[in-house]
Amino acid sequence: MPDAGPDAGPAGPDRTALTAEEFYARADTLAPMLRDRAAAAEAARCVPVETVDAFKAADLIRITQPARFGGHEMGWDVLCEVACRLTRGDGAQGWIQAIMSDHAQMLGTFPLQAQEDVWGENPGAVMSAAFDPKGIAIPAEGGYRFSGRFGFASGIDHADWLICAGFIVKGDSRDGPHFFMVRRRDAEIIDDWHTIGLEGTGSKGFEVDDVFVPEYAVLDGALARAGNGPGAQVNPGAVYRLPRGFLTPAIFAAMTIGMAQGLLDAWLAYTATRMSRGVKVGDSPASHMVAGQCAAEIDAAEALNRSTIRGAMAVLEAGNALTEIELLGAKRNSAWACRTALEAGARLFTAAGGHAIYKGGPVERQYRNLLASAAHHIVNWEVSALDSGAAIIREAG
Repeated sequence: MPDAGPDAGPAGPDRTALTAEEFYARADTLAPMLRDRAAAAEAARCVPVETVDAFKAADLIRITQPARFGGHEMGWDVLCEVACRLTRGDGAQGWIQAIMSDHAQMLGTFPLQAQEDVWGENPGAVMSAAFDPKGIAIPAEGGYRFSGRFGFASGIDHADWLICAGFIVKGDSRDGPHFFMVRRRDAEIIDDWHTIGLEGTGSKGFEVDDVFVPEYAVLDGALARAGNGPGAQVNPGAVYRLPRGFLTPAIFAAMTIGMAQGLLDAWLAYTATRMSRGVKVGDSPASHMVAGQCAAEIDAAEALNRSTIRGAMAVLEAGNALTEIELLGAKRNSAWACRTALEAGARLFTAAGGHAIYKGGPVERQYRNLLASAAHHIVNWEVSALDSGAAIIREAG
């Protein structure tokens, strides 16, 4: 691992020389540590600071950070692969690495001055976010007065800045939703994160009351969805032209797949020594069938999600734009992969027997994390399949 501290700035020309394979190796090295800390993160309802420091030391939060600020400008496919490997160790802690890296990519699409405010002050700064547009921005000289009460801010206890979704309100008109940058110190955290899964993400709520946001610290929502944010004009990496809401679901699918893989790992270890009515469960043909079917389903989900996002990144890296059918198809594929991983996980948990329902074990924890991850609205299978199908029929007609 690098010798630099977690908030250290660029460490010279070798900083951006890391390959995708090196990031994968670092994730694999950290996964067992996440597994060991999973119970503690769950009990605290917050990822341990030691885990966040380890992510920073391994540069895993800078994967999609712009090179001009000491990052690596890696593609979304690399981030998805790293997230999948980390969530295999523990869904909650791996979630935080993925979310913080997601937000670094997003900040890289904001106007340059907003990026300089954050990373110019601290190249190791990290962000939390709330994308449900609950904020209200009132125009003021040089920017906006911003207020709102938000939820689901993963990792907020470790954040330096917040990305908040909201509307610009002028009289009776509402424009948006757009995204506003707010310092974490200007928000009040609301300790409302009491859930049945992903407890360790610490995805608490927060409130912002009449905070000034400069005009340059706002990202137009329509531009973000099109992958045309102003940051894409100054940061050359293709990852900054990623259309949000269409290709970003791949990261949530990757995490869900990783949790299903982690659940399979835990199930295999549990089943290897499990006895039922004096019979070794692992010797049962039924267990063999469950293992084989679930492994195939998880592999299929991972292969589809990986090939979809790699193909999309190849199009962006060639300087081209994705068609509507390609965008909706990518979102559909990620949703299918997520649903398939969930189905495999449910089958594994059902086959684990009655003792698996007791809290505190890795099987039930990964299963609950899997349930929570697959519930994210961005990987809703029915919506994604309907939208993609409608586009395919329009094209055919």
